[in-house]
Amino acid sequence: MRNIVNAVEEDTAKESLLEFLGSIHSMSPELRAALFSNTHLVKVNKKHILLDIDEIQKSLFFIVKGIVRSYYLDSYGKDTTSWLLFEGDLAISVYSFFSQKRSFEVLETVEDTSLLVLSYDKLINLYHSFPEFNFIGRILTETYYIKAEEKANELRVFTATERYQHLIEKYPNIIARIPLGMISSYLGITQSTLSRIRAKKEY
Repeated sequence: MRNIVNAVEEDTAKESLLEFLGSIHSMSPELRAALFSNTHLVKVNKKHILLDIDEIQKSLFFIVKGIVRSYYLDSYGKDTTSWLLFEGDLAISVYSFFSQKRSFEVLETVEDTSLLVLSYDKLINLYHSFPEFNFIGRILTETYYIKAEEKANELRVFTATERYQHLIEKYPNIIARIPLGMISSYLGITQSTLSRIRAKKEY
Protein backbone atom coordinates (compact mmCIF):
# COMPACT_ATOMS: atom_id res chain seq x y z
CA MET A 1 0.00 0.00 0.00
CA ARG A 2 1.32 3.44 -0.94
CA ASN A 3 0.80 6.50 1.23
CA ILE A 4 0.24 10.12 0.28
CA VAL A 5 3.37 12.23 -0.21
CA ASN A 6 3.38 16.01 0.19
CA ALA A 7 5.54 18.34 -1.90
CA VAL A 8 7.68 19.64 0.97
CA GLU A 9 8.50 16.12 2.11
CA GLU A 10 9.41 15.11 -1.43
CA ASP A 11 11.65 18.14 -1.99
CA THR A 12 13.44 17.49 1.31
CA ALA A 13 14.03 13.88 0.33
CA LYS A 14 15.41 14.92 -3.05
CA GLU A 15 17.79 17.37 -1.40
CA SER A 16 19.08 14.55 0.82
CA LEU A 17 19.78 12.45 -2.28
CA LEU A 18 21.60 15.33 -3.98
CA GLU A 19 23.70 15.88 -0.86
CA PHE A 20 24.58 12.18 -0.77
CA LEU A 21 25.56 12.04 -4.44
CA GLY A 22 27.38 15.37 -4.20
CA SER A 23 29.57 13.92 -1.44
CA ILE A 24 30.87 11.41 -3.98
CA HIS A 25 31.58 13.90 -6.77
CA SER A 26 30.68 17.49 -7.52
CA MET A 27 27.65 17.89 -9.75
CA SER A 28 26.75 20.64 -12.19
CA PRO A 29 23.59 22.66 -11.58
CA GLU A 30 22.15 21.02 -14.69
CA LEU A 31 22.73 17.50 -13.34
CA ARG A 32 21.25 18.45 -9.98
CA ALA A 33 18.17 19.83 -11.71
CA ALA A 34 17.84 16.73 -13.87
CA LEU A 35 18.05 14.43 -10.85
CA PHE A 36 15.53 16.57 -9.01
CA SER A 37 13.02 16.39 -11.84
CA ASN A 38 13.56 12.71 -12.71
CA THR A 39 13.11 11.24 -9.24
CA HIS A 40 9.95 10.96 -7.19
CA LEU A 41 9.16 9.97 -3.62
CA VAL A 42 6.98 7.03 -2.64
CA LYS A 43 5.93 5.90 0.82
CA VAL A 44 5.04 2.25 1.31
CA ASN A 45 3.96 0.17 4.27
CA LYS A 46 5.86 -2.55 6.08
CA LYS A 47 6.14 -5.85 4.17
CA HIS A 48 5.66 -4.16 0.80
CA ILE A 49 7.28 -6.08 -2.05
CA LEU A 50 9.37 -3.72 -4.16
CA LEU A 51 10.68 -6.51 -6.37
CA ASP A 52 9.58 -10.12 -6.55
CA ILE A 53 11.26 -13.22 -7.92
CA ASP A 54 11.03 -13.40 -11.73
CA GLU A 55 10.24 -9.68 -11.98
CA ILE A 56 12.59 -7.25 -13.71
CA GLN A 57 13.68 -4.33 -11.56
CA LYS A 58 12.69 -1.26 -13.55
CA SER A 59 13.59 1.36 -10.94
CA LEU A 60 16.35 2.14 -8.47
CA PHE A 61 15.30 2.91 -4.87
CA PHE A 62 17.14 5.30 -2.56
CA ILE A 63 16.05 4.71 1.03
CA VAL A 64 15.11 7.99 2.68
CA LYS A 65 13.56 6.43 5.78
CA GLY A 66 12.99 2.82 6.73
CA ILE A 67 14.55 -0.57 6.02
CA VAL A 68 14.54 -2.90 3.03
CA ARG A 69 15.73 -6.47 3.04
CA SER A 70 16.77 -8.65 0.13
CA TYR A 71 16.12 -12.38 0.34
CA TYR A 72 16.02 -15.48 -1.81
CA LEU A 73 14.15 -18.77 -1.50
CA ASP A 74 15.71 -22.24 -1.39
CA SER A 75 14.18 -25.34 -2.99
CA TYR A 76 11.99 -25.85 0.10
CA GLY A 77 10.62 -22.31 -0.01
CA LYS A 78 12.63 -21.12 3.01
CA ASP A 79 13.86 -17.54 2.71
CA THR A 80 17.40 -16.41 3.50
CA THR A 81 18.14 -12.73 4.08
CA SER A 82 21.06 -11.65 1.92
CA TRP A 83 21.04 -7.89 2.56
CA LEU A 84 19.69 -5.46 5.14
CA LEU A 85 19.48 -1.92 3.74
CA PHE A 86 18.97 1.26 5.75
CA GLU A 87 18.61 5.02 5.33
CA GLY A 88 21.06 6.29 2.73
CA ASP A 89 21.39 2.89 1.02
CA LEU A 90 20.29 1.93 -2.46
CA ALA A 91 17.76 -0.90 -2.62
CA ILE A 92 18.71 -2.78 -5.75
CA SER A 93 19.03 -6.22 -7.26
CA VAL A 94 22.25 -5.51 -9.14
CA TYR A 95 21.79 -8.42 -11.54
CA SER A 96 18.18 -7.66 -12.43
CA PHE A 97 18.46 -3.89 -12.61
CA PHE A 98 21.60 -3.61 -14.73
CA SER A 99 20.91 -6.62 -16.95
CA GLN A 100 17.17 -5.92 -17.13
CA LYS A 101 16.58 -9.62 -16.61
CA ARG A 102 14.35 -11.46 -14.17
CA SER A 103 15.34 -11.29 -10.52
CA PHE A 104 16.19 -14.32 -8.39
CA GLU A 105 15.70 -12.34 -5.17
CA VAL A 106 13.00 -10.32 -3.40
CA LEU A 107 13.21 -6.74 -2.13
CA GLU A 108 10.79 -6.21 0.76
CA THR A 109 10.32 -3.39 3.26
CA VAL A 110 10.85 -4.27 6.92
CA GLU A 111 9.31 -1.02 8.20
CA ASP A 112 7.05 1.64 6.75
CA THR A 113 9.50 3.10 4.26
CA SER A 114 10.04 6.24 2.17
CA LEU A 115 11.94 5.82 -1.10
CA LEU A 116 13.16 8.05 -3.88
CA VAL A 117 12.62 6.30 -7.20
CA LEU A 118 14.68 6.63 -10.39
CA SER A 119 13.74 4.49 -13.38
CA TYR A 120 16.29 2.48 -15.34
CA ASP A 121 15.56 4.40 -18.55
CA LYS A 122 16.01 7.76 -16.85
CA LEU A 123 19.25 6.60 -15.22
CA ILE A 124 20.68 5.58 -18.61
CA ASN A 125 19.65 8.95 -20.08
CA LEU A 126 21.41 10.74 -17.22
CA TYR A 127 24.57 8.71 -17.86
CA HIS A 128 24.48 9.75 -21.53
CA SER A 129 23.77 13.40 -20.80
CA PHE A 130 26.12 14.00 -17.86
CA PRO A 131 29.63 12.45 -17.94
CA GLU A 132 30.23 13.30 -14.26
CA PHE A 133 27.28 11.14 -13.29
CA ASN A 134 29.07 8.11 -14.74
CA PHE A 135 31.82 8.63 -12.18
CA ILE A 136 29.27 8.69 -9.36
CA GLY A 137 27.67 5.53 -10.73
CA ARG A 138 31.05 3.77 -10.86
CA ILE A 139 31.84 4.66 -7.26
CA LEU A 140 28.43 3.43 -6.09
CA THR A 141 28.90 0.17 -7.99
CA GLU A 142 32.37 -0.32 -6.52
CA THR A 143 30.98 0.36 -3.05
CA TYR A 144 28.30 -2.29 -3.53
CA TYR A 145 30.83 -4.92 -4.58
CA ILE A 146 33.18 -4.04 -1.72
CA LYS A 147 30.30 -4.52 0.74
CA ALA A 148 29.43 -7.83 -0.90
CA GLU A 149 33.04 -8.99 -0.56
CA GLU A 150 33.18 -7.87 3.06
CA LYS A 151 30.02 -9.82 3.88
CA ALA A 152 31.31 -12.93 2.10
CA ASN A 153 34.61 -12.68 3.99
CA GLU A 154 32.82 -12.31 7.32
CA LEU A 155 30.84 -15.49 6.65
CA ARG A 156 34.04 -17.34 5.72
CA VAL A 157 36.42 -16.00 8.36
CA PHE A 158 34.62 -14.68 11.44
CA THR A 159 32.81 -16.57 14.14
CA ALA A 160 29.06 -16.12 14.67
CA THR A 161 29.77 -13.98 17.74
CA GLU A 162 32.15 -11.76 15.80
CA ARG A 163 29.65 -11.33 12.97
CA TYR A 164 26.96 -10.34 15.44
CA GLN A 165 29.30 -7.89 17.20
CA HIS A 166 30.26 -6.22 13.92
CA LEU A 167 26.60 -5.83 12.99
CA ILE A 168 25.70 -4.28 16.35
CA GLU A 169 28.65 -1.89 16.13
CA LYS A 170 27.52 -0.74 12.71
CA TYR A 171 23.79 -0.58 13.52
CA PRO A 172 23.38 -0.17 17.31
CA ASN A 173 19.56 -0.09 17.21
CA ILE A 174 19.09 -2.93 14.74
CA ILE A 175 17.57 -5.31 17.32
CA ALA A 176 14.74 -2.85 17.96
CA ARG A 177 14.02 -2.45 14.25
CA ILE A 178 14.43 -5.90 12.68
CA PRO A 179 13.01 -9.29 13.76
CA LEU A 180 15.62 -11.67 15.17
CA GLY A 181 14.79 -14.28 12.54
CA MET A 182 15.87 -11.93 9.75
CA ILE A 183 19.03 -10.95 11.63
CA SER A 184 20.05 -14.56 12.27
CA SER A 185 19.39 -15.41 8.62
CA TYR A 186 21.54 -12.47 7.51
CA LEU A 187 24.35 -13.58 9.83
CA GLY A 188 24.16 -17.16 8.56
CA ILE A 189 23.22 -18.66 11.93
CA THR A 190 20.13 -20.12 13.55
CA GLN A 191 17.87 -17.98 15.70
CA SER A 192 18.69 -20.13 18.75
CA THR A 193 22.40 -19.46 18.20
CA LEU A 194 21.69 -15.75 17.97
CA SER A 195 19.69 -15.90 21.20
CA ARG A 196 22.62 -17.61 22.98
CA ILE A 197 25.06 -15.01 21.69
CA ARG A 198 22.83 -12.17 22.84
CA ALA A 199 22.35 -13.79 26.25
CA LYS A 200 26.13 -14.00 26.74
CA LYS A 201 26.61 -10.40 25.63
CA GLU A 202 23.91 -9.14 27.98
CA TYR A 203 25.36 -11.18 30.84
